[in-house]
Amino acid sequence: MKRIALLFIAIISFNTFAEDAIYTGLFSSEAVGGYDTVAYFSLDKGDAPVKGKSDWVTEYKGANWYFSSKTNLEKFRADPERYVPQYGGYCAWAVSAMNDFAPGDAKYWAIVDGKLYLNYNKKVKNDWDADRALHISQADLNWPILSK
Repeated sequence: MKRIALLFIAIISFNTFAEDAIYTGLFSSEAVGGYDTVAYFSLDKGDAPVKGKSDWVTEYKGANWYFSSKTNLEKFRADPERYVPQYGGYCAWAVSAMNDFAPGDAKYWAIVDGKLYLNYNKKVKNDWDADRALHISQADLNWPILSK
């Protein structure tokens, strides 16, 4: 009986993590895996994302956001919604194609029309890249329901 109760609690706990407004991983409070979301906006396509540092961190929407510089921290604090990844950092393709949550990986990213999108892995990002406009449109329809 105890095993069944523990399994039930684990399932409920997993669903709770999956519904957080910002994806942080199972046992983490780091948004975007600790990468600097402001830095993405100055990267060229194909550049590696920049890890944030514990010297420059802030809390927003229940997650800790790390930055590579004080300047980037200040930019985020001034306008966080400009730098928060779409769909809370969950995989943009999963929100679109599966109408479901999946982890976003900071290494598989794109900036489209001034917005940051993350995807689960390279293959998923390639699928998403094949028709970004369609996936963004569909995810924008799905997200309000998923994020409730």
